[in-house]
Parts: sequence; structure tokens; C-alpha cells
Amino acid sequence: MQDLIRKALEARENSYCPYSGFAVGAALLTRSGKVYTGANIENAAFTPTNCAERTAFFKAVSEGERDFAAIAIAGGKKGEEPRDHVTPCGVCRQVMREFCEDGFKIYSVRSADDYREYSLGELFPEGFGPDNL
Repeated sequence: MQDLIRKALEARENSYCPYSGFAVGAALLTRSGKVYTGANIENAAFTPTNCAERTAFFKAVSEGERDFAAIAIAGGKKGEEPRDHVTPCGVCRQVMREFCEDGFKIYSVRSADDYREYSLGELFPEGFGPDNL
């Protein structure tokens, strides 16, 4: 898990956040052991902005991955170490629910030694997913 956390912190460096100044990095672990990283990418129109978590998921899914184990997320003011534990936004939680079960692990990272562990079910109870159709 330490490697996943380190990769999320490193992914923050690729954030494009000229409007909010809030850099987020994510590292998504597949069950096969491969890691996909993502950073938030803002847009002047705001709606097309894409979160780090969705960037990682979309990269993985676009390469054929469908089986995920965990994600680590680190966010905070660009150029500074994260001060808070951040969790995925509602849209990202919905994307996670599309591909993951309630037990999917979400690590909210401040540093390599300071993180919190959640399950998707904790952060997105009663989520709507493929099994609801």
C-alpha cells in the first residue's frame, strides 16, 4: 500500500489546476497489480474539468481493465504538502460504483505515514450501480 500512496502523491505533480489551485493525484490499483495514476485537469468552463480519480479510472478502463482493488487519493493546495484528508467527490464515487463493489478500498492520503482507509460502501452507501438495473 505504501507504493500506491507514494504514486498518488507523485501524481499530484501533474495536476493542471490554474483556477482552483487545488492539486489532486490518484493511484488506482487493479487486482492484477497494475497501477494507473491520474491528476485533476481543470478547464476554464469548469464543467469539462475531470477529477484525478476519474482520470485514473478512465485510463484503466480504456486499456481494458475492469477489476480494481484500491485507490489512493492525495489533494491539497498546489505546491504544498496536503494538509487535509480528501475523499472523492460524488461523481467520482458514482464512477467507482460502476466498476467496484462496496468493499473497494479508498485511501485518503496526507503523507506516506498519514492516511485514512475507507470502503466505497462507507463513502457511498446505497449507491446506484449495474446491479440495480
